[in-house]
Amino acid sequence: MTTDSQPNPTPIYFLAIDNGTQSVRALIFDQLGNEIAKARVPLDAYFSLRAGYAEQHGEYYWEQLGKACQELWQTCANLSSPIYPNDIAGVSLTTQRYTMLCLDDSKQPIRPAIVWMDLRQAQVNDLGILNPVTKLIGMGDVVRDAQQKARCNWLAQHEPETWAKTTHYVNLSAYLTYQLTGELKDSKGHALGYLPYDYKKQAWYAKGDMKWRLFSCRLEQMPELVKPSESLGHITESASQVTGIPVGTPMIAAASDKACEALGSGGLASDTACLSFGTTATINTTSKNYVEVLKHMPSYTAAAPDYYNHEYMVYRGFWMVSWFKEQFAHYEKELAKHQGVDTEKLLDEAVKDIPAGCMGLMMQPYWSPGVRHPGIEGKGALIGFGDVHTRAHVYRAILEGLAYELKLGFDTIEKRTGQRIKHLRVSGGGSQSDSAILQTADI
Repeated sequence: MTTDSQPNPTPIYFLAIDNGTQSVRALIFDQLGNEIAKARVPLDAYFSLRAGYAEQHGEYYWEQLGKACQELWQTCANLSSPIYPNDIAGVSLTTQRYTMLCLDDSKQPIRPAIVWMDLRQAQVNDLGILNPVTKLIGMGDVVRDAQQKARCNWLAQHEPETWAKTTHYVNLSAYLTYQLTGELKDSKGHALGYLPYDYKKQAWYAKGDMKWRLFSCRLEQMPELVKPSESLGHITESASQVTGIPVGTPMIAAASDKACEALGSGGLASDTACLSFGTTATINTTSKNYVEVLKHMPSYTAAAPDYYNHEYMVYRGFWMVSWFKEQFAHYEKELAKHQGVDTEKLLDEAVKDIPAGCMGLMMQPYWSPGVRHPGIEGKGALIGFGDVHTRAHVYRAILEGLAYELKLGFDTIEKRTGQRIKHLRVSGGGSQSDSAILQTADI
């Protein structure tokens, strides 16, 4: 706090880069956490060579990141109190989770990244002595699932020549960190997915650990990990030319997108749950206790060092809202463009007079096959149609279905952690919908 006799301290500014599924954002914050400026560049989420495939070029992510940063500096220069790149004290990066790249000896991609939404699966190998052991302890299905969904196993089976050339097997976050700093490092908060990572110890499994037998990747292919808040290196001259970030600017380890949302929402107390209304919808609590909310589903490394996120996930969450807008809300999209407002604002107006329960219309939000919860039998559905129902009813049913599934996560987390949740924080693109927030609060 300052007094009349003390001058205001010189502001300190930080650059945050968020490489999500549908866009990459560059944002400036001050030392108090206030957002000062931002820029957003849309992304083509993926391309598909076959049904169920989802890929994107690593170089494309890097190019779009550079564009977002350059647009940010233009915005900052036009502020009433301009901010310049040299005013930035540090930079952090968060990305979408489990989007994997194969890099060669020179740390450049040798094939497109396999995006987190990709559905291809590997054939299950014989586990030998591990097979009866995993069945005995009730983890046979979990181990089989991990082997099938591990990208490295599919690559080794279906693209052996590419896999043989893969010197480094990394998440998107590690690749972009290398592009920015020249260091192939990553935050422990980004190490998640079907990887040989010990979530409880927050480290790669030791080289001799039998769990490496589940995966085709090797320890020497994995990037060095550091704790969130630790140094990942400094911006290089080549990165500065692409992004405009000054050479030598320190880069500090952050964590995955959901972990950063929880931290940014102030979710460090175990009685505070953070709802993320993103492409994937989640509810998270954070603590220093390792707790598996669903059986054999790990607690992920949080954005705060030595903390864990207890997460319940709806795999295709507010992606469903995007799907609805693309398929059924053409009129609202055109009207919103004409009026200069968001499409969600017009949709919120359309549903405000629809009663809770949508007059019997219900949405079951399991639109991704093969997810762990509720299981392979889970299917997405809209049920209860009648002649009274309109597109607006469908939109509200989607919001209600997502909210009820997140409420199930709320109850599950309370039961598993033994901690009553007293506070809710909401973030993500879907949180800009007043209707979504109101329905979530009611439920």
